Amino acid sequence: MKYWLFLAIAIVSEISATSALKASAGFTKIVPSIVVVIGYLLSFYFLSLTLKVIPIGIAYAIWAGLGIVLLAVVGWVVYDQQLDIAAMLGISLIMVGVLVLNLFSKTASH
Repeated sequence: MKYWLFLAIAIVSEISATSALKASAGFTKIVPSIVVVIGYLLSFYFLSLTLKVIPIGIAYAIWAGLGIVLLAVVGWVVYDQQLDIAAMLGISLIMVGVLVLNLFSKTASH
């Protein structure tokens, strides 16, 4: 169970880093730039811990899929980036894929 927590920390760290990447304005703002570096370091560290138990394909699919979905929400809420119907449909399909992996794949049940 702790490896799923490590995966959640990796996802949150990646979302924080990528959000700060936009705020860093091309690494011209120091605080967001520091958040980017620390966030990505934490994300990859916790992802590496996750891979000790959870298969790489499953872990990466969940990490990337949830990262995409949550970053779209951050972009919408924080940066007022609009999502059209095609974007919402695509994001919904990604969410369904992550759910199918978690609920039905025997590979993910470690």
